[in-house]
Amino acid sequence: MDVTLSDIRAARRRIAGGIIQSPCPESSPLSEITGARVFCKLDNFQRTGSFKERGARNALLRLPAARRKLGVVAASAGNHALGLAYHGKLLGIPVTVVMPDYAPLIKITTCQRLGADVIVQGRDFVEARAQADTLSAKHGYTYIHGFDHPDIIAGQGTMGLEILEQVRQADAIVCPVGGGGLIAGLSLAVKAVRPKVRVIGVESIATGNFTAALKAGKPVLGPRRPTLADGLATLTVGANAFALARAHVDEVVSVSEDAIALAILRMVELEKTVVEGAAATPLAAMMSGRLPGLAGQRVVLVVGGGNIDPAVLSRIIECGLVTDGRLTRFTARICDRPGGLARLTRVIAECGASVKDIAHDRAFSGSDVSAVHAVCTVETRDRAHIATLHRALKKNGFPLVVAK
Repeated sequence: MDVTLSDIRAARRRIAGGIIQSPCPESSPLSEITGARVFCKLDNFQRTGSFKERGARNALLRLPAARRKLGVVAASAGNHALGLAYHGKLLGIPVTVVMPDYAPLIKITTCQRLGADVIVQGRDFVEARAQADTLSAKHGYTYIHGFDHPDIIAGQGTMGLEILEQVRQADAIVCPVGGGGLIAGLSLAVKAVRPKVRVIGVESIATGNFTAALKAGKPVLGPRRPTLADGLATLTVGANAFALARAHVDEVVSVSEDAIALAILRMVELEKTVVEGAAATPLAAMMSGRLPGLAGQRVVLVVGGGNIDPAVLSRIIECGLVTDGRLTRFTARICDRPGGLARLTRVIAECGASVKDIAHDRAFSGSDVSAVHAVCTVETRDRAHIATLHRALKKNGFPLVVAK
């Protein structure tokens, strides 16, 4: 079943009463660090924190009355499930979601709070989908695919129409790619209305669904790999989504997990907004030099979701600080007598670094009982500052073992 610009425009009218037109402001700090004029399409501002509400509401409103009464089922790692749960509740449609075991806890508990029947089952999306299909056959539920259903693709495409109205002189739109539903709908809308605007997809190196499909000429099933961008970990791109996106997307690039962590940190620090890993990939691509051709151009970054577990966010921020050279750890050998630790901390302080934690390791410090290993976690400004600190410590007689 094809999706057309008319379908996307109809979806926009249909969902208007339940979906906000999310802001798309220009970001001065992100522009400064990327060398482009950056605008952020903040769909993490939707009620459930994700663009997935667009497609979910459109698909639910398209159901016949009999199907609405029976209810719907879906397999989802979180955001599609949240969108269905919320709009199903608003529209009085029962919703069941099957979530794989890697789904973030915040998405599971929020789905439950929104009234969905949540089943956590399956090591990956394929196993979760199999359970959803079983429930559909048993109870007569309508299965709504999270990224390949035509009504879902049309709903997600409404974001493209909004962007073109909000940033009228946009040169490029950079969009995350997982299952492909968002970039398929968005690229179709954008190219139909303003074909000169470049549409660029971004994947994690741990996912790569779209790239794999391009190489094979069709969607292929990939292995599950751990990734900060759990929203992209669908194992494959959708067949309908791939057919549409391949015809309209100009380029697809991949970014590292470290780059994603650093992008999440930059969004928190500079944009004052919390994003999940998938939503950080467009900024990660810009920051890591994957899109040098966009320098000086008007670039819209699709910020698709903000549903990240706070505990995971804390770990990611620390990883980002390490990648940024603002947090370092080393082991220094010091004299285990009064004044030994004071000498070490004095050198650290004189270099302008701040001690976050020090732990003494006596059991594994060797046979010299007069010496001890001090494991230090230190806050620094950047990697150059770390190098300066290391030189000062060695100059003052503190042999170092640096954590990798």
